[in-house]
Amino acid sequence: MASLTVYFEQRPIGTIHVDTSGPSFTYAPGWIGLRGAFPISLTMPLKSEHFTADIFLPWAANLLPESEQLRTLGQLLGMARSDVIGLLSAIGGDTAGAFSFGQPGRASAVQWRLVGSPQDVERMIENLPNKPFLVGEEGVSMSLAGVQSKIAVAVDDNGRIFIPMNGSPSTHILKPDSPRLPGGVQNEAFCLTLAKRMRIPTPKVTTGQAGKRTYLLVKRYDRTEVSGRCRRLHQEDYCQALGKPPSAKYESNQTGISGPTLKDMFNITRRHMPPTEIVRLLDMVIFNVLACNSDAHAKNYSIMIRAGNASMAPMYDIMCGEVWENVTKNLAQKIAGVTRGNHLNRTRWQQFARECGLNPKQVIDRIDALAKSAITEAKPAASEVAAMPAGDHEVLDQTRQAVERRARHLLTRLKELEDEPASKVSDEQTDSAMKDAWRLPEEGPVT
Repeated sequence: MASLTVYFEQRPIGTIHVDTSGPSFTYAPGWIGLRGAFPISLTMPLKSEHFTADIFLPWAANLLPESEQLRTLGQLLGMARSDVIGLLSAIGGDTAGAFSFGQPGRASAVQWRLVGSPQDVERMIENLPNKPFLVGEEGVSMSLAGVQSKIAVAVDDNGRIFIPMNGSPSTHILKPDSPRLPGGVQNEAFCLTLAKRMRIPTPKVTTGQAGKRTYLLVKRYDRTEVSGRCRRLHQEDYCQALGKPPSAKYESNQTGISGPTLKDMFNITRRHMPPTEIVRLLDMVIFNVLACNSDAHAKNYSIMIRAGNASMAPMYDIMCGEVWENVTKNLAQKIAGVTRGNHLNRTRWQQFARECGLNPKQVIDRIDALAKSAITEAKPAASEVAAMPAGDHEVLDQTRQAVERRARHLLTRLKELEDEPASKVSDEQTDSAMKDAWRLPEEGPVT
């Protein structure tokens, strides 16, 4: 039976065992008993038990890239795309969250390799489609989930870009422009900047120019500086927290596995987090509708996991799909059975609130407040993005206008009602049955 050690920085926290029944996981006894220890997932609490492949494998698979990037990685490494543990052993030195696979993770910047000139950055960007995460280069071992071409980098106080080597931590994610989505850098920068101006937590972002290429530079929220050292913070996405493989990240998919619904996400948030985090999740759901973000699937929401508690991670990966003809306008997760943001009116939002155990009046009030805030902050957010190093783009103004239109449309439709079946209970009855929509249930926080 093969095995692979999992580390939090220099400390072993557990072991992956691989046999004919698939990869399984056990915590190291020293980690379970350590003050300040935290679980790798809400699905795998700190216990002296064997977590079998049906629990562990979906969590691990969500740490790998998807689609064409995964196919290319497998070809370059001579591994099957289904060999999750083999791939993690090769590229798992710096992943989303706090853990490294097969080798200890460092906390210093000593092993950062400078990417010297803008031409060097441009060359690195150009090579990413054929060489995801610079795989094959000696000392480079990193993995980021998702389908987009991107790379984890380190950025120093002078703005210089480095490649982390030999298990050193990255500090930022660099996301290049895409010919399929012209202006995507400014589009995403606008959405994240707008959310920040609306007081919805987001990572710090800026844009950059490298020769003919532009890129988004996103500060990693799962890294922090402590006494001059870059320390890892743990997180997992909602696919991991709900035990779903990455192929089932969309509510509607063709895998035969039901994807996470918003109800599922609110339920697990209610079980493991304080009431304030339910409101934060609600804000993110509403903002994704305001931003016309049709790719807000379960992997684009995440949870910060610490010793004894969990909380919502900041928002990330937000783009306004309304500005491109080749992007679906359907929501990734249905809201009261509705797949189009423009079809949501007051009745549908109230139905969504009941389904997710929320207070309908509070939900309506929150939508009203955020929509008005989006209209107020859209122009300043666009100006802020235009002043970033990559400059303006015609898509930036189109994105601003699309978000303003959606916000005004939502405000108008909040005043509309549909005829509801007589079996529908009133808001007052629902509130009485819930007692307190934002309460923390008896299950308590994660352990």
